This record gives sequence, C-alpha cells and structure tokens, in this order.
Amino acid sequence: MKLVYTGKTKNVFALDDGNYLLKFKDDCTGADGVFDPGMNTIGLTIDGAGRAGLRLTKHFFEILNKKGIPTHYIDCNIDDVTMTVKPAKTFGKGLEVICRFRAVGSFYRRYGDYVEEAAALPAFVETTLKDDAREDPPITKDALDILGIVSAKDYETLKDLTQKIATIIKEELSKKNIELYDIKFEFGKIGDQIVLIDEISGGNMRAYRNGEYILPLDLEKLVLGE
Repeated sequence: MKLVYTGKTKNVFALDDGNYLLKFKDDCTGADGVFDPGMNTIGLTIDGAGRAGLRLTKHFFEILNKKGIPTHYIDCNIDDVTMTVKPAKTFGKGLEVICRFRAVGSFYRRYGDYVEEAAALPAFVETTLKDDAREDPPITKDALDILGIVSAKDYETLKDLTQKIATIIKEELSKKNIELYDIKFEFGKIGDQIVLIDEISGGNMRAYRNGEYILPLDLEKLVLGE
C-alpha cells in the first residue's frame, strides 16, 4: 500500500484493490494540551485515542449501514487501528458539516450576544471549509454553490443526511444517558451519490452526561461498555 495523505488524526493509504486504508493516530485536536473538537490544530496526544476513535467509528458506521445510510465504510481492524473504506471524492479541498443541538463551542463564541450558552438548537446545520490557514471559515449554501464546491441541490442532500445521521447518533447516545451537543461530519461522493466519510468518534463531537463534558476515551467506554 502507498501513503497518499498525512492528516492530523489519521494517515491515508491507497490499496492495490482501489480502496483506501485509514490509520488512526493518538493525536487529538485542541490547544495548549486541552482537547477541542472544533480546533484545527493538534493540541495533545492521548494514548489509546486512535483505537477508541476507531471502535466508536466502527460501532456507529455499522448502525448507519444497517439503516441504509450511504457511507464509505467497508470494515476495520481494531488491533491494527485501521479502517478500510471505498474511494470517495471530497467536496472542494474538504468540507466539514456540523449539526448542533446546543449552543456551545464556536457557535456560542460567535453568537453569544443573542443566545445563552448551551441553549437548545433545532439540529442546526452549518458548513465550514477545511482550511487551516484561514481557520476553517464558515461558508453558506449560496457561497458553496457560487464557488462550485457544492451545488444547491447537493447542499440540501448534505443537510438532510447530516440531520438524519446526527439524530440517529443522538438517539443511540441517549440510551446510555448521554446527550449529544454537537457533531462534525465529512461527506464525499461515490459517483453521483453523496456518502458519509471519515470517522464518527468522540474526537468530532461534544457529548455530555448530567451537564458534564465527556472526554473521547471516556465516551468510548460509556458507549461500548468495555
């Protein structure tokens, strides 16, 4: 296999059969040693974070696949901390789609004059460009269409899928008395079909129990019970 991309939290390898292998790392986004899923820089390394992220990703992708949600997931190897996925074309140079159930993180930092912290939100969807130099700027549906990144039609599909997937994950977490505050997804295209890509782990969501934030490694233990 051939290394084709070195990312912050995982590396991507091309396989001989045309699929890709994602190798999860223990590096986490944040700053000054504090984890933050909304940051675009590596702030700390947590031993076991990669394996925990992969275990949760496997759990959620398999639930989504059973429900008929289109994803790039094929299978994974927990011991090697790797996941095999179908090749998918990203939107532009990468697009992140966030679904928010409560006003926290960057949403609250931007709009704090108009909303109380942790106020309930109606599965609000927003998009940001993956662009470290510009600190992942938010971008609107119209701008995505004008710039040729996502068509207006595809945006509506993205929004619908985001809300549907986030709600499924929210409901799964609620079974463990865990509340999902927000979650970040990435999507791509396989042919003309929009599919969920990347991972679904504690590293790209904020989850709380009894008002207390749950760290990624703790979330994996609470959800999987191991």
